[in-house]
Amino acid sequence: MAPNDAGKGHSAEESASRSDEAETKPVKPAGGIVETLRTIVYAVLIALVVRTVAYEPFNIPSGSMIPTLLVGDYLFVSKFSYGYSRYSLPFGLPLFNGRIVADPPKRGDVAVFKLPSDNATDYIKRVVGFPGERIQVTDGILHINGKAVERHRIEDYVMHSQFGTVQRVPQYVETLPNGTSYRIIETDHNMGSMDNTPEYQVPDGHYFMMGDNRDNSLDSRALDHVGFVPFENYVGRAEILFFSTDQSARIWEVWKWPFAIRYSRLFRGID
Repeated sequence: MAPNDAGKGHSAEESASRSDEAETKPVKPAGGIVETLRTIVYAVLIALVVRTVAYEPFNIPSGSMIPTLLVGDYLFVSKFSYGYSRYSLPFGLPLFNGRIVADPPKRGDVAVFKLPSDNATDYIKRVVGFPGERIQVTDGILHINGKAVERHRIEDYVMHSQFGTVQRVPQYVETLPNGTSYRIIETDHNMGSMDNTPEYQVPDGHYFMMGDNRDNSLDSRALDHVGFVPFENYVGRAEILFFSTDQSARIWEVWKWPFAIRYSRLFRGID
């Protein structure tokens, strides 16, 4: 019995010793690189989902929407405002036709859409005409179905160029039939090439878009370039400005960044 008892005792001590060693070994992180890659993939997927179904950021590269939007503005566009089409998806993947969960735009909305002539270039303009309506501009005044849209003159708009020059141009408040009001400017004093147009008949399923900078906007008045915009081409409604820069600071001029930001335009709603 003794030899057997001794053997059992030795075995128990050895087991306890191994157990102590296991407890004192440091715990290694489980796959650091793998976890990092997984986190990155999750972040990208979440960003794609948000960009597809909720909000997408855009920046303004031209002055066609002055005074509402300025060159150097950055804004969020709500993708869910009008429902979803192929242009709501990354790269415009043609997974389905038309729109799903569709909700038509309201008159006066500032909307981003794909240029109908190439279905790829992003444009941003204001919705002024609905399907079946007659649209015309006469002496700079917008007419819908033969009736002039109300507008009244306010203070001049002061434009500053990148070369330091200052220009004062006529500014108006325009009010659409549904009561939506916003500011427009007329740099050519109602005598521009687009201030007198033929009457346009908006086709079914299409909308008429115009820029607020009436004499410097390539919009639905240019039938050979923009023309009538199909509902399917809408990307979303412009909702809020989240950043704005006057572009006086180059990317490497870090010391100038704080002075280039238009602080008064940050986190403003878009009317």
